[in-house]
Amino acid sequence: MFGLSADLPYPSEEGIVCDAQTVRLLAPAYADRRGELTAILQYVYQSMVFSGRGDVRRARLLADVAVSEMHHLDLLGGALYRSGALPVFTSRPPRLFGFYNAFAVSFSASPQRMILDDIASETEAIRGYEQMLPRLRDEAVAAIVTRILADEKLHLETFRTELESLCREGGCGKECRGGCGRECGGSEDEKK
Repeated sequence: MFGLSADLPYPSEEGIVCDAQTVRLLAPAYADRRGELTAILQYVYQSMVFSGRGDVRRARLLADVAVSEMHHLDLLGGALYRSGALPVFTSRPPRLFGFYNAFAVSFSASPQRMILDDIASETEAIRGYEQMLPRLRDEAVAAIVTRILADEKLHLETFRTELESLCREGGCGKECRGGCGRECGGSEDEKK
């Protein structure tokens, strides 16, 4: 297994054929502002923040999710290559412009805000993969995307649980949008 991932095997990249439509569909999930590369950078950053705060458990959790997202990036990059594009960090391969920029990474430092941002990111990733699936013609790529989707759903549930845990711990003192009766995500000093 790779980091925090569903207990399912990952499909093989064997059988992926060269297909421009597959490249167009996969590329944004690979290295666009809401893609796997952004998720990796965001979760690694957050792991460092939690570690600096002395919250080793949450730091490890975010690092584990980042490792899972790294595997997704590797799978998508391999699928892009087999589909006919170099896995360059752009949302429009094979065009060599519009390269990845970290502007979409959330650099919040509030524990609640970080987890809320992660919930939003995973929700968007799930939506993107679900919209992509019916448009994919390559069954091998669809199998990979379906497997990645299982991990993203696990990540979403994990982050929802973490938000509820933060609220129970005292959080920010407002009503939680995570279902526990408190609101979290922005009133705490961002530098804490």
